[in-house]
Amino acid sequence: MSLVEHHRETRRSRTHAATRAAILDAARRVAARDGARDLSLRAVAAEAGYAPAALYGYFAGKDELLLALAADDLSALTRTMREEMQIHGDGKLRAAAAVALDHLQNTETFAAVASALPSSAGSGEAERLFNGRLIAALTALSDAAGGSRSREGHGDVVLIAAALTGLALLGRSGRLDALGFSHEELLARLERHFAG
Repeated sequence: MSLVEHHRETRRSRTHAATRAAILDAARRVAARDGARDLSLRAVAAEAGYAPAALYGYFAGKDELLLALAADDLSALTRTMREEMQIHGDGKLRAAAAVALDHLQNTETFAAVASALPSSAGSGEAERLFNGRLIAALTALSDAAGGSRSREGHGDVVLIAAALTGLALLGRSGRLDALGFSHEELLARLERHFAG
């Protein structure tokens, strides 16, 4: 590849990445305004200033766009959990779990992404990105719980994540309060059961 071709390819790649980022920013604004479950490619295209067909050059459809948004949110979640773990020498699991619970309960894309995931694992780029970011978040939870890399330790982290996801669902729907439990009480129990 010549130097000129290399520069063209680099410029094309940067332009593609910038446009993709602009589309994701527009999608985030639409999701905040209309709800992630009601996200439409037409609304995102209008928000971003593109023709609806232009979005298909970046995302195969609404599900892929939701997966990309959720992957970005997982990155932010992982970063925030790790920051909280550094602040709290003791109580790392409770600190990380509290951050995860807050994000799961208050981030629209996490509530909507379950419907975007295929019923069987595939190999699309958006799904691979989402899965990678999910593994990073689970690794942060594992580190907060003591970092056991055994199968049993991995199982515990999946149980922690499932418990947090369920608590977020109960919290979003107001059912946790109706049951008479607080997040703090349940996070303390989670820490007692799983902290290494």
